[in-house]
Amino acid sequence: MSNANLPATTRKGKGDDLVTVGSQDYVTMTIADHLFGIPVLQVQDVLGHQRITRIPLAPPEVAGALNLRGRIVTAIDVRQRLHLPSRAKDKPGMSIVVDLRGELYSLMVDSVGEVLSLSAQDYERNPATLDPRWREVSTGIYRLNGQLMVVLDVPRLLNFANLEAALG
Repeated sequence: MSNANLPATTRKGKGDDLVTVGSQDYVTMTIADHLFGIPVLQVQDVLGHQRITRIPLAPPEVAGALNLRGRIVTAIDVRQRLHLPSRAKDKPGMSIVVDLRGELYSLMVDSVGEVLSLSAQDYERNPATLDPRWREVSTGIYRLNGQLMVVLDVPRLLNFANLEAALG
């Protein structure tokens, strides 16, 4: 396992032991009543409901594109990407804008919560019981007062090459 898949404050020690120090800040969001988090340093912006232009022949996860201060941003339907049911049309969502290799992506979610500063000691690797489709786009979890927060791995969430190969 590489250090890139661990919270910034978690590192491999000697052997396979993990050394945890400090805390990590996450922007929280809900999608279909599930709690997710993204490291705050990966978040560029948080937006309310936006007008999205469909892109012909795009994968189903690509909801379309939007204009953000003169930049074209690809809108990703995270519900679709995580194989969750579609959001009701009458319930506007929100977006979290992230930058991946110089390209902006708008992650369409149901709602954006607060920024949580979580202890690296409470971080856990993905449990075996986590849905395999979620496990492929997650680095791990936190157990928060009886609720599970799945930490999304933005590069893997936005990796459509693997998805297209699996579908092709």
